[in-house]
Amino acid sequence: MPTLLPSLPALPRLLVEPVVRSALLEDLGRAGDLTTDSIVPAAARFSGAIVSREAGTVAGTDAAALAFGLLDPAVTVSVLRPDGSTVAPGEAVIALDGPARAILSAERVALNLLCRLSGVATATASLVEAARPHGRARIVCTRKTTPGLRALEKHAVRAGGGANHRFGLDDAVLIKDNHVAVAGGVAPAVRRARAGVGHLVRIEVEVDTLAQLEEALAVGADAVLLDNMTPETLRRAVAMIDGRAVSEASGRITRETVGAVAAAGVDLISAGWITHSAPIVDLGLDVA
Repeated sequence: MPTLLPSLPALPRLLVEPVVRSALLEDLGRAGDLTTDSIVPAAARFSGAIVSREAGTVAGTDAAALAFGLLDPAVTVSVLRPDGSTVAPGEAVIALDGPARAILSAERVALNLLCRLSGVATATASLVEAARPHGRARIVCTRKTTPGLRALEKHAVRAGGGANHRFGLDDAVLIKDNHVAVAGGVAPAVRRARAGVGHLVRIEVEVDTLAQLEEALAVGADAVLLDNMTPETLRRAVAMIDGRAVSEASGRITRETVGAVAAAGVDLISAGWITHSAPIVDLGLDVA
C-alpha cells in the first residue's frame, strides 16, 4: 500500500511525550494495572502487532510507540506502516516484542492515540482525494481540535495530505465576524490589526459578502476567508481577488461538496470536522 507523504517529518519527542505521559498516568491511576500485574508473570513475553481492522491512513505511530517505551524501554517497537501510509484491513501497522506487562498496560493508550490520529488523517485524505480533480485548492484544518492534542492532530492532517491553518491565537491574525462587529467594520479591524502586530504577521479576514470582500481587499488583507458562500459566489469572489490575497473557502465542507468548492478556484478549503468529528480508524493489538 502507498505512503501519501514518505518524507513527513516526525514531531519532536518534546511535543509528543507530555501527551503520552499524561494519558498513561490517567490510565494507571494510583495503583497501576491491577489486571495485568495480578495475572501476567513479570518474566512473561509478548510478541504481536497492532493491526488495522479497516482501510485508512495511518497517523500517530510515534505516540503509540512511545506509550510502550515509556512503560518499559525493553519493549521493541517496529513501525511497519509510517504516518501517511494507507493500510488495508488486516495489515500490520506496528510490530511489538518484549515484556508482556508493559505491552498490555500501554495497549489502550497507544490504541486510543493511534486510532484517533489515524481517523483525522483518513478524514483529511478523503477530502484531499475528492478535491484533487477539481482544482488546486489545499485542504486545511482549523483550531477546532481536541484540547491537549492540537500538535498531534495537526500532524495527522499533514499525514493525510492536508496542510495546517494557524496553530493558535499567537501565530497569525484571523479577524472573524465578531471582531468585525466590535471594531465597527472590516476596514477599521484590519487597520487596527496592522498597527498592533509585527511586520511578519499575516492578516486574514472572514467575509460573508462580496461587499465585505471588496472592503478587505481595499485595506490590503493578506488573506480572506470566504465563509458559507455558494460555488457561484466563490467564483465571483476569486475573480475579484485576482491574486491580490490568498483565498480560503469555509463552511459545511463535506466530501460531497468539496469538489464544487475547489472548482471555484480558491487557494484553500478549511474544514473543522476533520479534527473535531473524524471517526476513528479501528485498529487492534493481536498476539502473534
